[in-house]
Amino acid sequence: MRSTQNSASQREAVERSIMNMRELNLIQKHLSLVDLLNHLHAETKELKSADYEDFKVMFIFDGLDECRLRLDFQNNRSLSDVTESASVDVLLTNLIKGNLLPSALLWITSRPAAANQIPPECVDQVTEVRGFNDPQKEEYFRKRINDPSLADRIVTHIRSTRSLFIMCHIPVFCWISAVVLERMMGKAESAEIPKTLTQMFTHFLIFQTQLKTQKYDGKYEINPDQARKTILSLGKLAFEQLEKGNLIFYEKDLKESGIDVREVSVYSGVCTQIFREEFGLQLGKVFSFVHPSIQEFLAALFKLLSFSEQNTGLKNEYRSPITSLLKREVDKALQNENGHWDLFLRFLLGLSLESNQTLLQGLLRKTVSSSYINQETAAYIKQKIRKNPSPEKSINLFHCLNELNDRSLEQEVQTYLSRRIDRHLSGVSLSAAQWTALVFVLLNSEEELDEFKLSKYHHSEECLLRLLPVIQASRKIDLSSCDITQKGCAALISALRSNSSHLTELILSGNKPGDSGVKLLSALLEDPHCKLKKLQLCNCSIGEEGCAALISALRSNPSHLTELDLSFNKAGDSGVKLLSALLEDPYCKLEKLWLINCSIGEEGCSALISALRSKPSHLTELDLSCNKPGDSGVKLLSALLENPYFKLEKLQLYNCSIGEEGCAALVSALRSNPSHLTELDLRCNNAGDSGVKLLSALLEDPNCTITLD
Repeated sequence: MRSTQNSASQREAVERSIMNMRELNLIQKHLSLVDLLNHLHAETKELKSADYEDFKVMFIFDGLDECRLRLDFQNNRSLSDVTESASVDVLLTNLIKGNLLPSALLWITSRPAAANQIPPECVDQVTEVRGFNDPQKEEYFRKRINDPSLADRIVTHIRSTRSLFIMCHIPVFCWISAVVLERMMGKAESAEIPKTLTQMFTHFLIFQTQLKTQKYDGKYEINPDQARKTILSLGKLAFEQLEKGNLIFYEKDLKESGIDVREVSVYSGVCTQIFREEFGLQLGKVFSFVHPSIQEFLAALFKLLSFSEQNTGLKNEYRSPITSLLKREVDKALQNENGHWDLFLRFLLGLSLESNQTLLQGLLRKTVSSSYINQETAAYIKQKIRKNPSPEKSINLFHCLNELNDRSLEQEVQTYLSRRIDRHLSGVSLSAAQWTALVFVLLNSEEELDEFKLSKYHHSEECLLRLLPVIQASRKIDLSSCDITQKGCAALISALRSNSSHLTELILSGNKPGDSGVKLLSALLEDPHCKLKKLQLCNCSIGEEGCAALISALRSNPSHLTELDLSFNKAGDSGVKLLSALLEDPYCKLEKLWLINCSIGEEGCSALISALRSKPSHLTELDLSCNKPGDSGVKLLSALLENPYFKLEKLQLYNCSIGEEGCAALVSALRSNPSHLTELDLRCNNAGDSGVKLLSALLEDPNCTITLD
């Protein structure tokens, strides 16, 4: 589709090409980029190869996670000619690297796990499409469930089971939960209401198989052998394609798994088929599971059914213990860096419980579980947690323990927390496993993760590093006076950059990130997605170099910050001059500025006042205490205070070398514009007797609303 704009001076056109990875997977022959576009979009055939250099071109690649092409960015040959033929994967890597059509714009959609296929240096911007927030989760159930009373009970149940409530940020999981809970809670079934992920998916699968075999009289009758055969085939497909990293499959994949293509449409709730045939490209049928989580559940079920099948009929001494299988899968998930097997593992462990196997008695010919097996598996997982893997891996292992109904490590940490006022853990030595348990407890707490204060737990950089996943999920972060160095600051910023739009307040005061740490912070602040409103860096060992980096970042993204504290750093006159340029920016929304003891002299004060004069409407609080603006600086400030558009409410000039002359200018200004200022601090200056008299007279004025410190 082409978009064209005509003007007197030039003709601008934008060529937009949408390419679905499902289509590109099937193109085997070598093509030039021009031929590929002509093959996919008939309307581009009128274009000449030179036109692509003249037009603005945008490529939209949809579904990187569905790509089966080998995108070898390091070894694929370089290509810059749009008429030169190559395999599709070579065309893609050269487009993404900018070798082909370097002026083109690329937009690639992907699930997170597949996004890391693209080299970071090729990515300019990342946009995350988030799932439901907490109010939207409830809204979904209330809109989908027609009976308000039933909807209330379902919402109450989901909220009471934290792991389920968290998973409901995925719309498909809301749908699955609604299908299961509406039926179970609406028809007063005697079965236990699902409380774990595995239970929910198990009931969902049972309902789908019942739908397939529903009789006309409304009763359900399942042919166990037929259902087992079908589920095994779907499970085999799910597992084999999961091993290959595939989320979509074609007819040949289904046939290899023993699935009759004509039967798939019957399972509309489990497997979807998508028909695509356009522009002469013979796609045939493309299949996928409704959501990757369903594929992972069926893959785990297939693994368990296969294990049960292998052991059927063998004598006890020849049977392989299920614990060996489960331990191997735990190790396999831990070795995979991108979390590819994490959810599969949770499902497999959940399915190893006898209670869940009982639900699947039509599929499992014999249960392969016992309480001893569960205890041994849980002990193995705890052993892995104690080895302190990455936070993401550790947290998934806790989810695995939940699926096994083992919450002993959580309970240990809850005991620590309940014994201490305000959850303070000073003096407590936690093991690596207990630290991870603490993270898991906090992330799964019913309390809203809005504000995190590190000193509530421990004043240390170690505590910061341990609790980074919790910090990452919080909107307001208070790390004041916790001995955080450049190392801790680097880890913090790395964690925050993955979710920069979430953060609104950061307090780092009383730590030692230094200039190097502040430079890292500046990179975060430059991110256009960063919505930080309050930043406190009081006494952070920041010099002129760090201050310059910070102000430069804020100038590139100035529209959100409303409060800034740089007190007790060495910004100096040069730093304040840079800050003044920020204040002059029409997009700057700064309302409160603290610059206590920042080595600011008359020169810096002059630049600051000049900036505020050019845009006086936002600032409501200014603290210049313990600097040396002197009488000349205060005279400039006084002229600003006379401006009726300058709406400063709080002014602190403690210990600012102000004499009688400066005090007189200040009082004169406040008399001429007394309506806004409510607080004034002039302590430890040299106002003299005359200055004190002027101030006293000002305070006696009935129009004066100032409180004098």
